[in-house]
Amino acid sequence: MKEDIKAVDEKIVKYLNKRLKMYLKLHGKNEDVSFPKKSISAIFHEIETACENTLKPKRVAYLGPEATFTHMAAKVKFGESATYIPTKGIGDVFSHVETGRANYGVVPVENTSEGMVNYTLDRILDSELNIVGEVIIRISHFLLSKETNIKSIKRVYSHPQAIAQCRLWIERNMPHAEIIETKSTGEAAKRASSEKESGAIGSKLASSIYNLTILEEHIEDSAQNYTRFLVIGREKISPTGKDKTSIALAIKDKVGALFELMKPFAENKVNMNKIESRPSKQKPWDYIFFIDIDGHIEDENVKRVLISLEDLTTFLRVLGSYPKENQTS
Repeated sequence: MKEDIKAVDEKIVKYLNKRLKMYLKLHGKNEDVSFPKKSISAIFHEIETACENTLKPKRVAYLGPEATFTHMAAKVKFGESATYIPTKGIGDVFSHVETGRANYGVVPVENTSEGMVNYTLDRILDSELNIVGEVIIRISHFLLSKETNIKSIKRVYSHPQAIAQCRLWIERNMPHAEIIETKSTGEAAKRASSEKESGAIGSKLASSIYNLTILEEHIEDSAQNYTRFLVIGREKISPTGKDKTSIALAIKDKVGALFELMKPFAENKVNMNKIESRPSKQKPWDYIFFIDIDGHIEDENVKRVLISLEDLTTFLRVLGSYPKENQTS
């Protein structure tokens, strides 16, 4: 059966290339080109997610309303065929998955410009759900409005993170406008769509959903503006060979405790690619460390690390092992 699927996939690629050449010829070009590999990957991802959703329909909760960057990340992960459920807050995403109203949830966890989303970390720690995946996307912000001139905009709505990521551009180009925070970029676009002299900072998707004009493109201050989103679910994910494991722990209050904590990772050749601390909220100056490492919980070297950490910590929990993703543009 796998060979049959491979044969069908090869035919799809063949016809995509044929379709491209016909298109070029229609426009007066007779070039020997191939369908872009990146586009082929996107098409097959959509085919695969559509097949999976037919076999087992997926309901995905995300931080809403429509057209938030979390909504975009969810679509990157699950494709167009899944059923998407917008929620009012990050906590609601967790609640939907915990109660079975959704199979999966998608929540933002960190941005390259503004750092960690602390509420997501806190909620993960309080939940019994597992991290089952991640999505990393480039964040491009757009100035959206019903107005046709930037000078006509007296107020701009957006999420605090988006505002922070566009701070310099706003100061230089819209010092006259009042900046108003909203719960999401989607909500910002929705409000701008119903008010005169208003604008929103949001996604390109929001412009089409809320029928807004794009007045300015790519207004983020950093070209390397990426956000990482976590996918949460009730099951555990099997090893893929290219995995990441997230853990949370608290260390004993003694001299050299943090130094000792690092040793098992080095001794077992396990790469630690992130460490973040958050107040435990149990007592003053007590912290929980969130650590991301390469590898799966079923890998022998990762097992050895976790065994060693048991003697060095007062609290230790594996938050999930899941496929490691690359940044997408």
